[in-house]
Amino acid sequence: MWTADEIAQLCYEHYRSRLPKQGKPEPNREWTLLAAVVKIKPAADQACGGTNRRAQVTKEVVSMGTGTKCIGQSKMRKSGDILNDSHAEVIARRSFQRYLLHQLHLAAALKEDSIFVPGTQRGLWKLRPDLLFVFFSSHTPCGDASIIPMLEFEDQPCCPVHRDWANNPSVEASGDLEDPEDKKKCEDLGSPVAKKMRHEPGIPDSVAHHQSFGHQESGPVPPSVSGSHLTAEELAAVTGMAPSGAKVVDVHRTGAKCVPGEAGDSGKPGAAYHQVGLLRVKPGRGDRTCSLSCSDKLARWNVLGCQGALLMHLLEEPIYLSAVVIGRCPYSQEAMQRALTGRCRNVSALPKGFGVQEVKIEQSGFLFEQSRCAVQAKRADGPGRLVPCGAAISWSAVPEQPLDVTTNGFPQGTTKKAIRCLQARSRISKVELFRSFQRLLSSISEDKWPDSLRASEREQEHK
Repeated sequence: MWTADEIAQLCYEHYRSRLPKQGKPEPNREWTLLAAVVKIKPAADQACGGTNRRAQVTKEVVSMGTGTKCIGQSKMRKSGDILNDSHAEVIARRSFQRYLLHQLHLAAALKEDSIFVPGTQRGLWKLRPDLLFVFFSSHTPCGDASIIPMLEFEDQPCCPVHRDWANNPSVEASGDLEDPEDKKKCEDLGSPVAKKMRHEPGIPDSVAHHQSFGHQESGPVPPSVSGSHLTAEELAAVTGMAPSGAKVVDVHRTGAKCVPGEAGDSGKPGAAYHQVGLLRVKPGRGDRTCSLSCSDKLARWNVLGCQGALLMHLLEEPIYLSAVVIGRCPYSQEAMQRALTGRCRNVSALPKGFGVQEVKIEQSGFLFEQSRCAVQAKRADGPGRLVPCGAAISWSAVPEQPLDVTTNGFPQGTTKKAIRCLQARSRISKVELFRSFQRLLSSISEDKWPDSLRASEREQEHK
């Protein structure tokens, strides 16, 4: 029905044509990450058994997000009027929730073009059976999915080793997206080494991809340490991710920190530096964050759905992603499967309709034009430092005010004095999504509410 390259190209074109200049990276000085949700819909005759499947499929971007930032715990607010996590994946999912709210408005108004149809229970809706959603991210999600094995033949294109690493191997390789640029050099896409890797016989495409792109959005690389120096237990976590016969000498780093209570990373040089499969929080600069890594959040959405607890009051079943597509970047199919589905296999005792999904995971060969490596390759040895873009863009397929540009969790340009004003709230903040949900309920006659909401309303009246 679709290919990973088709999804990537659709998202990149949408980014170029539909998102404003405001909030995008400053040319040759900043970079960002991109994520989106794409709706896939077959034509009517295909649903009835048509044969020309590719031509009859409709693909439409319904939400999009950009961003690399996350606020520290000291800046979090109980009022829900600030965006705690502005990584692209989270912005895209919040924007998707806004799209779902709008579609429920259409369904409640009995509009035929809604993606929802009445469920079997009173007041509940379900997704049309012919629709599915694909999640796209221009880069491997931070956290567990970014712990990717580095193979012996990958030494040359890697970042140069810093002398102080040998003297102090305990120095942590941070994956903070704001790390200084001189610690994260990308391999020139046109260099002889990169070209050789892309055409080397016997090297899988996915390996060549992360080979030629060095360490996009990854931390500095310590010296290669032979896998033979590791214990059997330490090797077991990473050797399963390497092509048959390849020697794992190191892993790409993630800056996400293990949550309190987890076993934690060993910090040993080489392939045993990280422990895989753990829950992690996004890194902060001095002020620790409370936001789980994007790998952990995608894993949660794959069990609980993308709709959130609030919309579940009106839905008969969760809204799951059918597939995840990653753009060209350092990548491991096994690491993605472990991070998104493998470590959730034992989750049980879930409510009816919920479960661990067998989501399809693929990688595109197309690079995002404003990723760190793409910008680095264009600017060559240009002056100044390459830094992550401070703004985040939210776009939803809704008729009114589809765009939202934020900085530090608030609409761009918000002053400290105006923070408590209604205008100083992002349209995808928790409080604004809740207000949209309230407006949706008010448009529905109370006698048509689902039983769970009617019971909750009676309890409130009792109090």
